[in-house]
Amino acid sequence: MGLSYRKSLKFGPFRLNLSRGGVGHSWGNRLFRVTRTADGRRTLSVNLPGGFHWRKTVGRR
Repeated sequence: MGLSYRKSLKFGPFRLNLSRGGVGHSWGNRLFRVTRTADGRRTLSVNLPGGFHWRKTVGRR
C-alpha cells in the first residue's frame, strides 16, 4: 500500500487542500462549489436537497 497525505484548511468559504500531488483550492458553500485540483482540473458542483447533485469537470486530465 502506498503512502498518502491529505490536509484541508478552511478559511470561511475558501478551502485550501494539501496533498502529495500538490496544492488545490475550492470556493463555495454546501450548495455550490468551484474546485481547482492540484493537477489543474476544475470541477463545478451543485448539491440539492434530497441527495441530488450535479458535477462537471473541465480542464486537463
